[in-house]
Amino acid sequence: QMQLVESGGGSVQPGGSLRLSCTASGLTLAYHAVGWFRQLPGKEREGISYIRDNGYTIYVDSVKGRFTISRDNAANTVYLQMNNLKPEDSAVYYCAARMTISHLPTLPEEYDYWGQGTQVTVSS
Repeated sequence: QMQLVESGGGSVQPGGSLRLSCTASGLTLAYHAVGWFRQLPGKEREGISYIRDNGYTIYVDSVKGRFTISRDNAANTVYLQMNNLKPEDSAVYYCAARMTISHLPTLPEEYDYWGQGTQVTVSS
């Protein structure tokens, strides 16, 4: 069974850091593009960072310079290091994966596998 599991969410104060993990079973992330998305209640899912099989990355402007996506193929895991967190970063964070294609997908509908989500709350 192909599955993605996110972990590492929690509650932090503004300016704090969290590292999210996305660990796969039943699929080899080394051959997949992986994206991190976040969603607030009643809002559309927003893509924030993506990584290709070759390590190429994309960040949206709102997280550029604060978040870092990386992958550990040996651990079959993709990480999202989040620094200098702001209250507006509060959301449920999801990772998603799909087999590598010619471009790095950025839209939710381009991804085939999704995790269950992990809550991130940034509040003083």
